[in-house]
Amino acid sequence: MRRRDFIKVVAGSAIPWPLAARAQQTDQVRRIGVLMNVAPEHPEGQPYVIAFQQALQQLGWTEGRNIRIDIRWGENDVDRDRKYAAELVALAPDVILAAGTLSVTALQRASRTLPIVFVAVSDPVGAGFVARLDRPGGSTTGFMIFEYSLSGKWVELLKQVAPNVRRAAVIRNAANPAGIAQFGAIRATASSLGVDVSPIDIRDAGDIEQAITDFARSPNAGLIVTPSASSSAHIAQIVTLAARYKLPAVYGESFVAALGGLISYGPENIDQFRHAADYVDRILKGEKPANLPVQAPTKYQLVINLKTAKAIGVTIPQSLQASADEVIE
Repeated sequence: MRRRDFIKVVAGSAIPWPLAARAQQTDQVRRIGVLMNVAPEHPEGQPYVIAFQQALQQLGWTEGRNIRIDIRWGENDVDRDRKYAAELVALAPDVILAAGTLSVTALQRASRTLPIVFVAVSDPVGAGFVARLDRPGGSTTGFMIFEYSLSGKWVELLKQVAPNVRRAAVIRNAANPAGIAQFGAIRATASSLGVDVSPIDIRDAGDIEQAITDFARSPNAGLIVTPSASSSAHIAQIVTLAARYKLPAVYGESFVAALGGLISYGPENIDQFRHAADYVDRILKGEKPANLPVQAPTKYQLVINLKTAKAIGVTIPQSLQASADEVIE
């Protein structure tokens, strides 16, 4: 080959190379881990994951093209969470989405450097996940499920629909450190309203049934079911028991009224998974979790089930119905 022709070949082949390199870089498959705090058959589990995936797709990330998503279902079990956290960290993902306090705890024990975006966490500062809400300062950031001041609202709602309530059982997950502070906030409001509160710690289905059955024997009783993966796992049983014993009950997750719960008041959790996709996108594009502020919900949903109210003999004030986001009839 003559020198002049050789130069033409080299020059011609050099031109598209940077374009090809850029295309390869753009199409690089990034890895995302997901550690859920519910079982895969949970009524809200799959919709949450789908919402996260759809939000990512709108941001340009498509499963099988430029991202791979590895999902584990911890079911809010400490041992299972530890096992799956170790598995996900071993896969060396670019970022992990963690649902719930126990999931984040397990992941941070497995790695202090992997970027984590959490959802449905009650107290990220108290749990030690972040240094501050506005400047997390480490490898973890995300979205709080609520602020503790919300807990008092559940007691107020219970008294509005059942003014004669004098005792309330608070169903909680004692293994979750946020549950202790949450109970304190509930008790403070309850005391001012003349309501004596006592905890029911969730362990298994048998314990829940026995505890609620025993509690229902006392007059003027009601239930407050705080949001956690554990209460969600047993939510159908809790709703059934509340109906059986005609206990007025307020639930901290917005979807429960649709399952037959009397009143639910809480954030729209599915929105947190959509917002989490935005943080994951920003981290994949180079931003640091330390600089992404932890966000709290800006809107809470009040849902009332009038069919349940009629069945247990409770009259819902018209003023409360008028303020509800949804009334199920």
